[in-house]
Amino acid sequence: MAFVFLLIAALFEVAWAVGLKYAQGFTKLWPSLLTITAMVISMAFLALAVRTIPVGTGYAVWTGIGAVGTAILGIVLFGEPVTAARVVCLLLIVAGVIGLKLSAS
Repeated sequence: MAFVFLLIAALFEVAWAVGLKYAQGFTKLWPSLLTITAMVISMAFLALAVRTIPVGTGYAVWTGIGAVGTAILGIVLFGEPVTAARVVCLLLIVAGVIGLKLSAS
């Protein structure tokens, strides 16, 4: 169940990271409120996950999923560039997250 909590936390991390773009430096009320809400939810689920998952593993998986998800949404929503180097680097992050998940006790 801890990895389910971690996945939920990571998905909300993606939401708040993308929300930062829409909040425009917390100058837009509703995007700012949604972003802050996503931050709180993300942290709450991360806290639940690291009750049983080692904190280093939990944090690395959380940030890895968040980084990849945010990069993908940056490409889809904001037209950020897709280069071979970016794709390779994102795949390396995914490989690291999978490796950490498989090596967690």
